[in-house]
Amino acid sequence: MSSPIHNRLPVLRAERGLSRKALADAVGVNFQTIGYLERGDYSPSLELALKLSEYFELPVEMIFSLKPFEPLSRIATQRDQ
Repeated sequence: MSSPIHNRLPVLRAERGLSRKALADAVGVNFQTIGYLERGDYSPSLELALKLSEYFELPVEMIFSLKPFEPLSRIATQRDQ
C-alpha cells in the first residue's frame, strides 16, 4: 500500500487567488483533478507534479511530500525566536 502524498496546493492557490479551474487550465488537467490532489484522493503523475512545480516556480519538494508539512505558522514562529 502506498503512503499518501501531502501537498500545499490549497495554500499556494489561496496565495495567488486561483480557483481550482484556473490552476487546472494552466497545467492542462480537469478541475476535479486539482480537488482530488488537494484532498489526497489522488497522487500526481511525475509529469503533473513537474508542471505544477513549474507553474508555481517552486521545487517539487516544496509542493509535495511523503510526510505531512509542518504548518507555516509554526515555521514562522520558530524563525522569530
